[in-house]
Amino acid sequence: MLRQVVVVGASAAGLTTVEALRRGGFEGKVMLVGAEPHLPYDRPPLSKQVLAGDWAPERARLRAEDHLDGLDVELVLGNAATSLDPVRARVELADGSGVDYDALVIATGVSARTLPSAEGLAGVHVLRTLDDALALRAELLTGPRVVVVGAGLIGCEVAATARKLGAEVTIVEPLEAPMVRVMGARIGGLISQVHADHGVPVRTGVGVASLAGSMGRVTAVLLADGTKLPADVVVLGIGANPAVGWLQGSGLNISAAGVECDATCQAVPGVYAAGDVASWTHEGLGAQLRLEHRTNATEQGIAVAKNLLAGPDNAQPYLPLPYFWTDQYDLKIQGFGLPAAQDEVEVVEGDLESRKFVALYRRAGRVTGAVGWNSARAMRPYRQQVIDGMTPAGA
Repeated sequence: MLRQVVVVGASAAGLTTVEALRRGGFEGKVMLVGAEPHLPYDRPPLSKQVLAGDWAPERARLRAEDHLDGLDVELVLGNAATSLDPVRARVELADGSGVDYDALVIATGVSARTLPSAEGLAGVHVLRTLDDALALRAELLTGPRVVVVGAGLIGCEVAATARKLGAEVTIVEPLEAPMVRVMGARIGGLISQVHADHGVPVRTGVGVASLAGSMGRVTAVLLADGTKLPADVVVLGIGANPAVGWLQGSGLNISAAGVECDATCQAVPGVYAAGDVASWTHEGLGAQLRLEHRTNATEQGIAVAKNLLAGPDNAQPYLPLPYFWTDQYDLKIQGFGLPAAQDEVEVVEGDLESRKFVALYRRAGRVTGAVGWNSARAMRPYRQQVIDGMTPAGA
């Protein structure tokens, strides 16, 4: 009998799971455990509105305190989970206490990667948490020379915000174009042009050899081609790793891909995963998938709650349509599906020159994704084509 649910991870996926449990009629005890001391907050604004100072930190909260009170959830914040024993159905916490559960949801997200040469150097930042954003903002207000390493979503958004704050910014990307893995070189290359138009050069095709420092503070980024880029601030946007360290020895199937689950997001009986940390079998794609997308955190939290309440015999496979977006300067990019660098690309609405278009991606004749630049309305008709491309033949 399901009497107590413990959700580890107090961000979007975790909080959404709690809300969906209550909406689904669950009246038992719910505990939400978070490593950070803050009330649950949204992460996409950290690289934009919060970093820019357009929003006070409190505005990034996912829900008001009275809403959280209404959920009748026990919040355990600033107290990270340190280990899991699924046989005893118990989670141990950093303060030495432990909590028992009838069902567990793992929603611990990811942790930002760093570089070995960054250790001990002031002025080197990652951006994953609210505290990360506030610390970086304090340095950006001094008008520094900033080098952003990595031209993915976070790197490009931070670069745009830092430039808005008046910093001198350079982006370094080892691949041939920003966001090339998703958009391909042709369209990814347009992002370089957008940043260049705002005075931000993008150095592509060259990696970082190391960071240089003096008196404990970063002073330069040394590139693999011998170039030395002076830097007062360095932001590392080089990806993230699933936060699964606390699950070592638990018996769960964990790897660099995250907590590996079946099609219903169940890792082992009674233990589910949701959000950035979850790797599950997407039956529509016939592949194991993990998504670091904000929309997925919400949708997967809802799916996990429904499956918990339905029970394993009635659980349904999780079959989302992946969706992502990014805002940089006045550019808004949205994407459906899983487009990739090797896909064929066709501009089906607008044109590249105007920077207002929709592009369809195909692989082996099937639509794999759609990307829209400043074209939210024009994107809508192509959503179904992406869904059809993700549906197995005969389904």
